Order: sequence, then C-alpha cells, then structure tokens
Amino acid sequence: MTCVRTLLAAPKSAGVTAAVLSAFCFGGSGPFAKPLITVGFTPLQVAWMRLAGGALLMLPFAVRHAGALRRAPWLLLGYGLFAIAGVQTCYFAAIASIPVAVALLIEFLGPVLVLGWIRFVRRAPVTRQAAIGTALALVGLACVVEVAAGLRFDPAGLLLALAAAGCQAGYFLLSDSSAEVDPRALVSYGLLVGAAVVTLVARPWELDWALLARPVQLSGTPFPALLVVGWVVLVSTVLAYLTGILAVRRLSPPVAGAVAFLEPVVATVLAWLLLGEHVGPWQLAGGALVLAGAFIAQRSAPAVEPTARPVEVRATPER
Repeated sequence: MTCVRTLLAAPKSAGVTAAVLSAFCFGGSGPFAKPLITVGFTPLQVAWMRLAGGALLMLPFAVRHAGALRRAPWLLLGYGLFAIAGVQTCYFAAIASIPVAVALLIEFLGPVLVLGWIRFVRRAPVTRQAAIGTALALVGLACVVEVAAGLRFDPAGLLLALAAAGCQAGYFLLSDSSAEVDPRALVSYGLLVGAAVVTLVARPWELDWALLARPVQLSGTPFPALLVVGWVVLVSTVLAYLTGILAVRRLSPPVAGAVAFLEPVVATVLAWLLLGEHVGPWQLAGGALVLAGAFIAQRSAPAVEPTARPVEVRATPER
C-alpha cells in the first residue's frame, strides 16, 4: 500500500494518475470476472470471492481506523450496501447474460438517476443543462439496447444493469458526506459490510472450490482461474476503490468524473480483446450518447433551495 500513502501525500496533480489508474482497474473487472462465470461459478459467488478477498486484504486498515465506526457508522453501512455489494452483485449478474460493454454503459446512468431523485423525490429543480444531459443519456440507452428492434438483449440482464445504476446512484448521494472518513477506512469497512451481505445470499460454503483449478479462456489462451480471481480481488477491487476515492479527494468532482468516464472505454476494449465481444454501430453511437449525457448531467450541479445543502454528483468507483 506504499503507492496509496504516496498519493495521499502527493500534490493535486497526482489525482489525475489515480483517476486514470482507477478507471483502468475498474474497467477490467467485468472482462476478467465473466470467464469465471462461464467456467461454472455463479455471479453471486464471483462477487463474494471479490468482496471477501478484498475485505481480508483490507482488514488491517479496518482495525487501524476503527474510530470511523463511531464517527460515521451509517455512511460505512450505506457504502457497503450500495457502492460495493449492490453494484457488484447486480453488475456481475448482468454480464452473465448481456455483453460487458452494454451492462457498464447502462450502469453509467447513475448520475442521471441522481438527478431524477433530486427532481422527483426531493422536489428540487435541476438545471436546463442537466435536463439536456438526461435526455441525451436516455436516447443513447434506447440505442444501446436497440429498443427499435424489440430489445435485442436479455431483459433480465438489462434490468440487473439498471439496478447496478441505481446502486451507483446511491453511492453518489452518500459521497457528499464521505470527506470525514479516511479512504482506507471507507474501503475496508465497505468491503466488510459488502462481503457480509453477499455471504448471506451467495452461500459460499456450497461453492465448488475445484473450479479454481480449471483454466479459463482469455483471448483464446487458458489461464488458471485462481490467477484471474487474484486479479479481480487485488487490481479490480482493492487498488481500484482506493485510487478512485483518492482521485475524488485530489481533484475537483467534475475533473474526477471526466476521467472516470474512461472506464467504459477500457471495459469495451478489454472485452473485445479478452472475450471477443463486439458491439455494433448502434451500441457505439448509443454508448457515446449515454456517456455524453451522463457527463453533462454529472457536471450540472442541481439547483436547490437556499436552505438545502447541494448534492455533488461525484466520480465513483463503480465496479
């Protein structure tokens, strides 16, 4: 964790490096997790291995920052339930039946859902720019799932990806109060909560551990499943979450958010190289609209009443 300590003490310019690294790490979670599902693990089991492994590695930080439990218990609980357990399980369940790129593009509707929450639940006005971004994202979503062709992709997979977007939106709404908590405490307790919740539904005691000895196919080349699990835990979980939070702390939310939109690009390229998943012209065009609309929505601070505290829609580690 030396690199984490370095970034914590580094100037703001190091935030860009952290943001790019986080986008790469998160972008690889789906392409590396999907072969594990293909070899015989359920999406919940893959999510449990990811969260339990990450929680185990981050346990020393949880012990060191035990005071965070007293200062912000509800924040840690919400972060574990939504930003970690909810996003991971819904996303992995979605990519079991739809392409990685499509699932991730739908998940990136999170900022749009935040604006919907602010407008219709809190009944606070949003800016015209935010409304334009929302409209663009929804048109792009229709292109991605090819509504005109009668929903080309599995409806259950699309709903699960949308649920992942909802959980991501939950993180956005929680993140405004996370500055009081050390990022290592936030990640470590978030992973502990997430692993505990997923354990109840994944039933890891029924997991077929022999599957870890089987090879999985990445770009037509067999790799040990255990090695792929290690990548998902170390790179796509621990390193990804830590660098993502540090990026938000070192950069302004709009800048960190802009860099975070590299993640779907990384996931799409890796899914093509490692899994042979291709997206058609409608998905590419729709994906561009989704990302542009979500980016515009994310940069548009909602207009709230003077007595209310504005919610900043921040970049987040999603996957």
